[in-house]
Amino acid sequence: MRIVTAAEVAGALPWPALVERLALTFREGVESPPRHHHAMQRPDGEATMLLMPAWERAGYIGVKMVNVFPQNADHGLPAIAGVYLLSEGVHGRPLACLDGSELTRRRTAAASALAARELARKDAETLLVVGTGKLAPMVIEAHAAVRPIKRVLVWGRNPEKARRVAADYADRFDCEAAESLETAAREADIISCVTLSSEPLIRGDWLTPGTHLDLIGAFRPSMRETDAECLRRGEVFVDTYAGAQGEAGDILQAIDEGTFSFDDISADLAELLRGEKPGRSSAEAITVFKSVGASLEDLAAAIEVWEQLESHA
Repeated sequence: MRIVTAAEVAGALPWPALVERLALTFREGVESPPRHHHAMQRPDGEATMLLMPAWERAGYIGVKMVNVFPQNADHGLPAIAGVYLLSEGVHGRPLACLDGSELTRRRTAAASALAARELARKDAETLLVVGTGKLAPMVIEAHAAVRPIKRVLVWGRNPEKARRVAADYADRFDCEAAESLETAAREADIISCVTLSSEPLIRGDWLTPGTHLDLIGAFRPSMRETDAECLRRGEVFVDTYAGAQGEAGDILQAIDEGTFSFDDISADLAELLRGEKPGRSSAEAITVFKSVGASLEDLAAAIEVWEQLESHA
């Protein structure tokens, strides 16, 4: 069995190829039971263990184990750590153990970029990234691979971290740290939220017509990055219905508040990519994509890594 490092995962997943692999897998489908979600009480707070299996009907088999420790931010460590085990589908023999953190970050950003490719206006040039963790650079790179991004705004609760992220991309974009989240949101064509917030950050009243809002961070019912007005004003799309119904705090809390209904969701990614349901209704529409992550995405990314490595062996 091959051990695949984070650097090898990154090298094997250029954004265009990964986005295309995800699109193919969403269209074709895989078997993906609901992920196992276990809250763990630790001495310094609650953490989460996620177990995410998936398999092709006549092909690869995979499972990811991820530990989410939000408190790691206090120690300068990533909040997410994990591994991915990929097996072949004929006899079930393990092929590779991949760095799960790098795989997760890249597939998460690529799924959002895939949704933006289908939903954001083709002339979207200004990207606002809300959050300064390990996913922030990923969503900048991924969205820039599918839309003509020229200007990037970065907002975070820690202004110094926002300035560091912005500085890292100043040679590629007109990039700056945003002082006012409201002002930045009003100026953005695409807003990508990558936080572990449990309180609304983006307000629906701030969204201008034509905006695409990408919600990545809230993966538990108790979390949210937006108020209900964002969903009320927007055409809402999700990565999977099961994930949205079980874990998407932005959606579940808006439903609890009586502002939104599960039936108001326009489509999931599979329906969108198969052409079974339409995307944005007009240039002036506000589109919202809510993802909580799906084991389908991990399997697709792991297969892409394995086949890239094998082709260059």
